[in-house]
Amino acid sequence: MRKWENLPEDMQVEEVKKYYNILQKHKGSLLLKRIFDIIAAGLLLIILSPILLILSVWIKADSKGPVFFRQVRVTQYGKTFRIFKFRTMVNHADKMGTQVTTKGDARVTKAGKALRGCRLDELPQLLNILTGDMTFVGTRPEVEKYVVHYTNEMKATLLLPAGVTSLASIEYKDEERLLESADNADQVYIETILPEKMAYNLRAIEKFSFWQDIKTMIATVVAVMK
Repeated sequence: MRKWENLPEDMQVEEVKKYYNILQKHKGSLLLKRIFDIIAAGLLLIILSPILLILSVWIKADSKGPVFFRQVRVTQYGKTFRIFKFRTMVNHADKMGTQVTTKGDARVTKAGKALRGCRLDELPQLLNILTGDMTFVGTRPEVEKYVVHYTNEMKATLLLPAGVTSLASIEYKDEERLLESADNADQVYIETILPEKMAYNLRAIEKFSFWQDIKTMIATVVAVMK
């Protein structure tokens, strides 16, 4: 972790200091977390490479457009990066509506619907983990238009790299259904869902440990299987 004085100015606030001090007490766990990320992500990429190839061919055959969806997201210390995901929507879907997905969204492809249901669209993020932009367990990376609505306390989630999964991701795995009847999906997400998800993410920092991360990963697998 960076020294306090080296954090972005908008993060050097009292609301963030509380969580910063908690993480400072877990430097060993943070190091173990990074080592685990590198080893596990590398091994999974090798083991899953045949599946990744098959899914890539399926996506190309199902609809026009690239295999991967690359979008600018925000990670540790407010840094932006381009996330890797299998494309699950029609090409240029982000220019055709809101940046959150609602249930029955017409932009989702047939292959995309299946991939989302099993969370297989997230597999390419193993590449983001290797580069250090993401970690297995942490706050899901948001687009900049939502990050600007973070409160000072929410900015504490940017002390760690963005994650592939989290307790918030498990609890809100049916987020699309929650937005189904919203007249303004962006507004409902910013005013209602985002604060609720952030409450989970902040509690996760308060209880942070490497073993808690392992428990969250196991819980994610169980949730996906259900």
